[in-house]
Amino acid sequence: MKRVGKRNNWIAFAVLLAGTGVMIFPFVWMLLSAFKTSADVYTYPPRWIPSSPTLQNFSKVFALVPFGLYYFNSVVVGFVQTFLQVGIAVLAAYAFAKMRFPLKNFFYVLVLSTMLLPQVVTIVPMFLLIAKLGLVDTYPGLVLPEVFGGFTIILLYQFFLGIPEDLMHASRIDGCGWFRSLRHVIIPNAGTVIATATLFSFLGHWRSYLWPLIVVNKTSLRTLPIGLKYLMSESASEYQVMMAASLLAIVPVLAVYLFTEKHFISSITLTGMKS
Repeated sequence: MKRVGKRNNWIAFAVLLAGTGVMIFPFVWMLLSAFKTSADVYTYPPRWIPSSPTLQNFSKVFALVPFGLYYFNSVVVGFVQTFLQVGIAVLAAYAFAKMRFPLKNFFYVLVLSTMLLPQVVTIVPMFLLIAKLGLVDTYPGLVLPEVFGGFTIILLYQFFLGIPEDLMHASRIDGCGWFRSLRHVIIPNAGTVIATATLFSFLGHWRSYLWPLIVVNKTSLRTLPIGLKYLMSESASEYQVMMAASLLAIVPVLAVYLFTEKHFISSITLTGMKS
């Protein structure tokens, strides 16, 4: 039985290792190709390691399109949208999980129903509303329509339900109001899920393409996904330039992941100490 168990473990390990290799292959290829020359890119059979590593691909990215401006727009829009979405979601989830108010179940179902509607269904009425408000080709028009996230609210709500009511009662006895209870009880005990929601939100906003494409016409307001599309048309068949741009594009995502990972470890450590 022990031999069978070990064999099954080795098989599972081999399958997981193979799956990991398949998943990281595009990233490794992108990383290496960003430093290749055009000759290395078109060499057959494919060459993994660049024969003459170069940084010219990165300078070409900024020479062909205003990549720095696109980058700045994506960073500002992504972080502002993430901050607003997580902030709204924390307040909404806290209200649904710990408060009593009229039509609570109705509003919860309403929030839940937003997850059932694809973006293409709401994008036309949303654009008409933004146009009527005069927010086309503006940062508010780019940011505000995507700050509400039903998934983020539901994710936080489910976690907040698991926080014991005794902690809430104790905070109320100590004189805490609703907002102080949120600050001193809910948020310190929900660091993991808030970090997870932050990561998911930022990833969604960072790669958003359809809404910025529709609401923005000015070059000065284009975000990175749209900028990469224009770079493809400018760089023609210079795939190494596209790989360099893609490598630059994932840096903020990695930064946010590293930041949230630290909070994961901190939350797990604090939970173990409290228990």
